[in-house]
Amino acid sequence: MRVHCVAIGACGRGKIDPGVPRMAARAWGCGGRAAVAALLSAAIALHWPPLHAVLQRAFSLHPAHAPKDMENFFQLVRNIVPALTSKKHKGQDGRIGIVGGCQEYTGAPYFAGITALKVGADLTHVFCAREAAPVIKSYSPELIVHPVLDSSGAVEEVEKWLPRLHALVVGPGLGRDSLLLNNVRGILEATKARDIPVVIDADGLWLVAQQPALIRGYQKAVLTPNRVEFSRLWEAVFSSPLDTTNQSDSILKLSQALGNITVVQKGEQDLISNGQQVLVCSQEGSGRRCGGQGDLLSGSLGVLVHWALLAGPEKTNGSSPLLVAAWGACTLTRECNHQAFQKYGRSTTTTDMIAEVGTTFSKLFTT
Repeated sequence: MRVHCVAIGACGRGKIDPGVPRMAARAWGCGGRAAVAALLSAAIALHWPPLHAVLQRAFSLHPAHAPKDMENFFQLVRNIVPALTSKKHKGQDGRIGIVGGCQEYTGAPYFAGITALKVGADLTHVFCAREAAPVIKSYSPELIVHPVLDSSGAVEEVEKWLPRLHALVVGPGLGRDSLLLNNVRGILEATKARDIPVVIDADGLWLVAQQPALIRGYQKAVLTPNRVEFSRLWEAVFSSPLDTTNQSDSILKLSQALGNITVVQKGEQDLISNGQQVLVCSQEGSGRRCGGQGDLLSGSLGVLVHWALLAGPEKTNGSSPLLVAAWGACTLTRECNHQAFQKYGRSTTTTDMIAEVGTTFSKLFTT
């Protein structure tokens, strides 16, 4: 059995090699945690085989959570998932806005929006450029599409809808047209003024790199950069090249420099930090790197951020709700990739991954 576990804090760091022999050798130094984890995993294997297979592939926590069992962090995500009941009305479980979509990029906002719906949001609005709207509508009748992002009154048009939205995902398919970026800048300011959570991805991160003050200190923002985007943000904030020798320290420092906002650095392992601690999501995915997987992450994260903030710290056992949401979205995305790859191998696409969202979410986070 292989258990991936990394524990990293703002005042120190440590690493446990994923190999079993090394874990056994360090069991006494870890206060018996390795032995406890092994016994717990064996018990789960007997009583819950599907989840046991998932736990074998991923688990990482901050030292404050180290004595807790592996199952606990999955439980924290489960705690924020709202119950399905006939007493609710449409919209209560999430109304998510996607800001992005231009002539060249129409798939990304669709991927983010449809994933949000499949995770459990009730409604998804896509605010895109006029030329992108008919294409995005043709992908699915499930999305509410607003062709306003390239208009002179874009900020005002989107602002009309903000009171109805629980979270915003900014960047999928946005592109770098100056008009669109200027409009999105105004939309972000309006979003902050209304205290609405915002997930920023793709070319939304390009905008932030040009103007870090746009989101600095906004505690309801989550950034989801890949390796290149992270490096660009680092250079914009610190005016120096990124030192890649210690990625955990780098994400901790970047989050702190941005006012302790939550940052998700996507990569071989996903690193998540709020400037106080670092979580590592090492859920097994696959070697397939088709375009669109980041949109699946941002769309699911938009929903989970809303649920986590609605549930509050009492449901996350004192952990940051945004960290719990980010860890859940990373785990879900990686497992969807893993499940799709088992079926389609090298031909796996993001559409195949989205088809796995329902069953994967149930396996991971439904009690």
